[in-house]
Amino acid sequence: MSEVVITAESRTDFGKGAARKIRREHKVPAVLYGHGTDPQHLSLPGHELLLALRTPNVLIRLQGAVTELALPKGVQRDPIKGFLEHVDLLLVKRGEKVTVDIPVTVVGEVADGILDQQMVSVSVETEATHIPEGVEVSVEGLEVGTQVTAGELKLPKGTTLIADPEALVLIVAGAPAAEPEGETEATAGEVAEASAEDEAAEASAEAGE
Repeated sequence: MSEVVITAESRTDFGKGAARKIRREHKVPAVLYGHGTDPQHLSLPGHELLLALRTPNVLIRLQGAVTELALPKGVQRDPIKGFLEHVDLLLVKRGEKVTVDIPVTVVGEVADGILDQQMVSVSVETEATHIPEGVEVSVEGLEVGTQVTAGELKLPKGTTLIADPEALVLIVAGAPAAEPEGETEATAGEVAEASAEDEAAEASAEAGE
């Protein structure tokens, strides 16, 4: 489980204008909440936070204005430029359980057919300070028609599945059959014949007029 130390500063100014001012200083507005406490409004260093958020479910150790452990639960980015606009942080304690989504990674090659992965992440309950980086599922040698459900995933010790155990994670589907050349040629011939008949009908109609 990745843990990153980030220095937090308190902020007392709110609204769009105040948020823009914070971002001009290369910082990100944030709110820390949880455990029945009043929300704490913070500003965090933008570059350090951006690097930390590259890791799914990164555990952030806040220092400075507050000394707490937190998980990112809501990240807002500029839809065009992609920079961080705001982050919601969930206060967590060591030993407590949290519900998070962890990545599902496929390893290996199927024996035949096409791999269709339906779920790229799965919801689990795990200890806040021991969140697994993800879960792997091997498809090595799987044949057409094989399915893997969420309940069949081998989760790390101490991690409990929250998602529907019957939810389909992946399936090995058959490759689409190629259309026989004979049928293609016959179809082309039928089109040409129909076109010739239409032209003959039009010529006959014009002669009648």
